[in-house]
Order: sequence, then structure tokens, then C-alpha cells
Amino acid sequence: MAEKALEDLFYDMLKDVYYAERKILKTLPKMAKGAQSPKLKAAFEKHHEETEGQLERLRQVFEIFGKRAVGKTCPAIDGIIEEGEEILEEFKGSAALDAGLLATAQAVEHYEIARYGTLKTWAALLGLQEAVVLLDETLQQEGKTDQDLSKLAEASVNASAIKKAA
Repeated sequence: MAEKALEDLFYDMLKDVYYAERKILKTLPKMAKGAQSPKLKAAFEKHHEETEGQLERLRQVFEIFGKRAVGKTCPAIDGIIEEGEEILEEFKGSAALDAGLLATAQAVEHYEIARYGTLKTWAALLGLQEAVVLLDETLQQEGKTDQDLSKLAEASVNASAIKKAA
């Protein structure tokens, strides 16, 4: 068996995040539909559009790397999405639903930020400068989405959950 190298790890993680983005793309409309806050619903819809662009950039990274764009099951993202589905079911109609959905969305963002940051670093080490640019664009976008979600949580979503529950 050949010894594995950074190239193998890069490709493995690239497949992982490709799977994750495709899964997220399918899940965001459910989250938007379940959201009670119009602002949270709009945030999920906006991120759905952004995710389509992120998938396209990932396809370009695969091409730059000389590999076919394929996904590999990502248990981490599956678990986060499963938690989100539980929140949708268990908190449906409650004041806390949006806070739970927002927390799930941020867990997804934090996972993606970690993955894209690592992929960007490895792409640089592997001399894949075009990939670095594409991965950085997505990394910046994911960071902005996380910041926007935090602002939304602090400005209204979390307080609404408390006020309605009291």
C-alpha cells in the first residue's frame, strides 16, 4: 500500500466538503420554510444562493487539482443537519424555534470555516494558487454569513425566544 501524502488528504477533504455543501443546499430550503422570522428566512434563502456559487467554485478546485468532482459522506455535517431537523420537529411553532435553527446554521458555518481554512492552507502548500483564491473567496463568504447570523441572533432572534417564552 502506497504511503499517503498531503495531496491525498487534500482530495479526501475536498470530497468531504463537496458532499457537505450539496447536503446543505438541500437542507436550506427546509430551514427557510420552518423559520418564523422573515429576516432569518431571508438569511437562509440568501445562503442557499451563495451555496450554489460555492459548489461551482469547488467544482473548479477539483478541476484545478485534476480530479472529478465527487462527494464523500461527511458524518459531521450529517449530524449537524440531523440536529437541525430535530429542532424543526421538536420546537415547531415555539418561540425558541428560530433560535435553534440559527444555532444549527452557525454550527454548519463553523464547520465550513474550519474546512475551507484548512483546504486553503493545503492548496497553498501544494502550489495550487488558483485553488487558493477560490477557496479563500468561499472562506470569506462563510465568515460573513456567520457574522450576519450572529448579528441577527443578537438583534432579535434570541430575544424573541425569551420574550415569548416568559
